[in-house]
Amino acid sequence: MNAIVEFQWEFFIAIEIISFLSLLVFGITRYLLGKQKLSLQFLLLFIVLLVVEAILAIIIYQETGEISTFQIVITIFVLYACTFGIADFKKLDRWMRLKIGNFRKVNLLTDKDRAIMDKQKNPEYIARKNRNSSMIHLVVFFGVQALFWWQGTKDISLMLEYLFDLSWMGTENIEETPYANETFYQISIVWAIVFAVDFIYSWSYTIFPEKKKA
Repeated sequence: MNAIVEFQWEFFIAIEIISFLSLLVFGITRYLLGKQKLSLQFLLLFIVLLVVEAILAIIIYQETGEISTFQIVITIFVLYACTFGIADFKKLDRWMRLKIGNFRKVNLLTDKDRAIMDKQKNPEYIARKNRNSSMIHLVVFFGVQALFWWQGTKDISLMLEYLFDLSWMGTENIEETPYANETFYQISIVWAIVFAVDFIYSWSYTIFPEKKKA
């Protein structure tokens, strides 16, 4: 257990690399080699590794007794895999079918697949999709923050004071923040950084739209 705690990030990175490779091998065995049943084994491996990541986070918590950045990162990765990751996997799957199909000189894509891929190249569609996802992220982020603040203050007027006076941000003293405990505070810090990067990236497609290709 000590080794797991000491090399937790190394284990996490290794699992992520193997997970990504398992998806690539899934496409190769399924579309290049034509081995349908074998390809499912690599897809199952990806799912198993996702569960292993969650178990790893639980083990680290049990050993250390605290929620750290490590658990927060794994939680984000697991949530992503179970939500937006599904759509991204479908996109990767279509890309592999396109490339492998061109290599084998066979058509592995349906008309629906090609229509979806054409739509995903449309700058207006890309901008609209990113705007929508950013607004959903905004609502979820501020909704959870409101719950966190309520747990720490139980007072609307006090919450407003913290909102209009942000001098507490960056402090190491949890008593000076609107959060009930260190865990909520640390989660919020990491999430705020991710949210800011995601929001700016998502709206960049609207502010600086790509030109339509003929």
